[in-house]
Amino acid sequence: MCCCTMDAAEFRRRGREMVDFVADYLENIEQRPVYPDLEPGYLRSLIPTEAPLEPENYEDIIKDVERVIMPGVTHWHSPYFFAYFPAASSYPAMLADMLCGAIGCIGFSWAASPACTELETVMLDWLGKMLQLPEHFIAGTHGHGGGVIQGTASEATLMSLLAARCKAIRRVHASIPENSEADILSKLVAYTSEQAHSSVERAALIGGVMMRKVPTDNSYAVRGDMLKKIVEEDKAAGLIPFYFCATLGTTPSCAFDHITELGPLCNEENMWMHIDAAYAGSAFICPEFRPLLNGVEFADSFNFNPHKWLLVNFDCSAMWVKKRADIIGAFKMEPLYLKHENQESGLVTDYRHWQIPLGRRFRSLKMWFVFRLYGLKGLQAHIRKQVDLAKEFESLVRADKRFEICAEVIMGLVCFRLKGSNELNQNLLKRITESREIHLVPCQLSGRFVLRFAICARSTESRHIQQAWRHITQLTFELLQEPNH
Repeated sequence: MCCCTMDAAEFRRRGREMVDFVADYLENIEQRPVYPDLEPGYLRSLIPTEAPLEPENYEDIIKDVERVIMPGVTHWHSPYFFAYFPAASSYPAMLADMLCGAIGCIGFSWAASPACTELETVMLDWLGKMLQLPEHFIAGTHGHGGGVIQGTASEATLMSLLAARCKAIRRVHASIPENSEADILSKLVAYTSEQAHSSVERAALIGGVMMRKVPTDNSYAVRGDMLKKIVEEDKAAGLIPFYFCATLGTTPSCAFDHITELGPLCNEENMWMHIDAAYAGSAFICPEFRPLLNGVEFADSFNFNPHKWLLVNFDCSAMWVKKRADIIGAFKMEPLYLKHENQESGLVTDYRHWQIPLGRRFRSLKMWFVFRLYGLKGLQAHIRKQVDLAKEFESLVRADKRFEICAEVIMGLVCFRLKGSNELNQNLLKRITESREIHLVPCQLSGRFVLRFAICARSTESRHIQQAWRHITQLTFELLQEPNH
């Protein structure tokens, strides 16, 4: 009978080889084109149509990584990758992920692996304290709130909306018992910024509730009076406002909703306020950026992604709730095969009640390794360095009168464009993408096609910013030389 021949001895050897492969890949990543040059469907013809019947050689698989996989990789950790937002990466997190895979526990309950649950609770407390979150978000040993690792900010938003929906239905039904759950559900309305991530609207679709988009001011942020006006209109129409998702660091331009105005309004109207700070939240560990989080004390839940900017590899999305009973009460199921004798202890939480899936990985190991090997000061230095690089790029753009800055540069994102038509900027981005030397993506601000330049890779230095700008200006020169421009 055939089987895999990799025993512990070979695993040790191959493991060392893989560490070398990964280190070589990351050390030399800037020599690769940041964006692939191929057509959809490229991979199918490069590998067999069926899985092998007999075991294959490890060496052949590794050769195929370079032959089959690497040509189709967008290199997110290249210092010339400036698209989307960062995907965090560090060697300590990679080592922790290796250990997570080896332990291989499925930590749906405390009993399923006590360390998996308890380390997560403590790591979310550590991180909450780094952010100076209000005490009610810290689990400690007697707190009513606490934190959980979700897979993505999209999951955190969905969980908060579903918990808010459940809480609102119960509240309304308790005061007007003759109203059916279906009737109440049909009147519930949620709100978010017109600049919010598409995942917020998607959460409302999954949750089966209406969602209204709130207009923003000239800095692309929602203010209290804007939300108040729409809420009052909806209440007059017989609707039941129950949820608002505020954004700190919007995807298009890194704008910040005014939660010090929005929070008291939400509390007044009995609306759950969730804060999505997926990208920007990491920066709040720096005292100079922490004021942007003022108003979090009014929130029912708060979320950001350490896997974006805090050097913890994907997936690791940190979510805190003011009252964990609100989220557990909405999703708690207790089949006999998942019960255990310690589940009613005040010191224990079963994270399966906090999330959509049942199973969960030992993701807090990554946080533990990163926090200990970098320390708070090391993490702050990483954030500050990338903000400084964004400011450097901003100054280069401002010095060239052909370009304009389209939104205030607060963190590691610069929104800019060539002065002129949307078509002109679309053509410039097309040339940038096709060159495969740097990678950017666009956004739309006030009806204008805008280029986003996000500092992403941990290895990005000033020389990469300077080279990227030289490349952009060269392509701009060539574009403007064409007769139709």
